[in-house]
Amino acid sequence: MPMAADKGESAPQLKRAAGLTQITLFGLGSMLGAGIYGLIGKAAGELGSAVWLAFLVAMVAAMLTGLSYACIASRFPKAGGAAYVTQMAYRRPMISYVVGLAVVCSGLTSIATQSNVVAANIAEAFGIETPLWLIAIGFLILLSGVLFRGISESLWLNALCTVVEAFGLILVICVGISAWGNANLLEFPPVEGGGLEGSTALLLMQGAVLTFFSFIGFEDMLNVSEEVRDPERTMPLAFILAILAATLIYIAVSITAVSVVPWQELAEAAGPLTLVVERAAPWFPVGVFAAITIFAVANTALVNYVMASRLLYGMSRQGLLPEALGRVHRTRRTPYVAILVLLVIVVFLSLVGDIAALASSTVLLLLMVFTVVNVALIVLKRRPDDRPGRFEVPIIVPALGALFCAALLVVRIAEGDWTAPLIAGGLVLAILVLYAVTGAGREGRIEAFLESERSSG
Repeated sequence: MPMAADKGESAPQLKRAAGLTQITLFGLGSMLGAGIYGLIGKAAGELGSAVWLAFLVAMVAAMLTGLSYACIASRFPKAGGAAYVTQMAYRRPMISYVVGLAVVCSGLTSIATQSNVVAANIAEAFGIETPLWLIAIGFLILLSGVLFRGISESLWLNALCTVVEAFGLILVICVGISAWGNANLLEFPPVEGGGLEGSTALLLMQGAVLTFFSFIGFEDMLNVSEEVRDPERTMPLAFILAILAATLIYIAVSITAVSVVPWQELAEAAGPLTLVVERAAPWFPVGVFAAITIFAVANTALVNYVMASRLLYGMSRQGLLPEALGRVHRTRRTPYVAILVLLVIVVFLSLVGDIAALASSTVLLLLMVFTVVNVALIVLKRRPDDRPGRFEVPIIVPALGALFCAALLVVRIAEGDWTAPLIAGGLVLAILVLYAVTGAGREGRIEAFLESERSSG
């Protein structure tokens, strides 16, 4: 049965073209990024040579929400992602609207930020004197062209970028694996005082909070589930494989790093993994990492562009956004209007300049979304007419996932710098005002959507 946004039986739909390998690489590429190259040093400063333990604990925390998302993907393989499941759970358009646009905001700031980083790296690598803003816009237009071309092309480009960025991390492991065993992997930094402040458990939790953010990105997979073959089976497996693969890479890289370079030096190094390669393989041209950085950053922008375009499309089909955003190109089978609208917005944001504070605030929005989505799964599971999917988790999984994400949100807000929380709050307020002004979800389309879902479910 067609969605509310369809105009007839012949309305084109998104193409189910992605398989397990492509969607797993999509999730892995979204988690792996240029940030890990500096994160190792920061984590070593907090945990010493036991940094690998922080990634292990962070993986357990990320897997809780990852399993919730896998369960949701098995139940609702829809492009609307978090907005869709919150609408089905709470049946409150305003909540779905805020959740959906909060995720879109995180994607927009990431795309705009990464486009400027790509432009700066390209200009430096090739000695180009063209204004950076022009290179950034060219990069964004190129990305939009790939997205318009098709989901298969987008995912294969993602696969290429993911392989390249994973190569950089695997290279670190290969050149330094012979040093494994040289370091005490349970050596923590000395701490002043005793009691709880000096406890190993507290240090480990602080490190896990830091490294948890290296796993953010798995949630992007949910928004492309409508374009995956046999999503009820494929999506849960892809979630688990992507998170486990990222964990193995992170743990192996961290063990290698502290085995080759003392953790004290890693903590002070501007480029900790570059230093590891210089020590373990002085013959290797470390300039290669500059090229890898371009691929890693470009991949982050690509993944977020795909995610945001599918989310706008899905929210339109739910009746939360204008119908035009739900249009699918008859030949390319892509949400071309959503792609074009996003291009205009991210070009504007890329021209604004430094939006680092805005980007950091969206991390808080994502933690809010994770909490709301975990609770939504609990609501669905407790509903009398609940219909399980092919992949289910015990209710304790989303409960613990919600508690951890809420706790992490509180920790981030309590860090003392109120800039990001204030911006995040301002974004939520702006979304609420937009909801009230536009009358989103209150013109009958939302009811038609819910009736359509009940009929087809």
